[in-house]
Amino acid sequence: MKNLKHEAELFKGAMIAGVKYAEGRGVVEFEATDSASEKLLYIYRLLVHDKVIPPLPEEQVAEKALRHKLAIWYSKQLPKDHPLLK
Repeated sequence: MKNLKHEAELFKGAMIAGVKYAEGRGVVEFEATDSASEKLLYIYRLLVHDKVIPPLPEEQVAEKALRHKLAIWYSKQLPKDHPLLK
């Protein structure tokens, strides 16, 4: 798994976009008490279910891999000249 140059920032953006996506679909309403790990796993499973991203093999589903997967997903939504992609 190759790290992205601005992976932490991309992941933060991915979480925001993922929460909007999930809540926009009307399938979940996240609470302030929900942990980032819970949100991450839910967003990942929803994106896989909707066939937005390909699934990881179940034995590779870990927080670090999911963070990376969501960062990649988010980076593909950004314009080519976005500062986080440089």
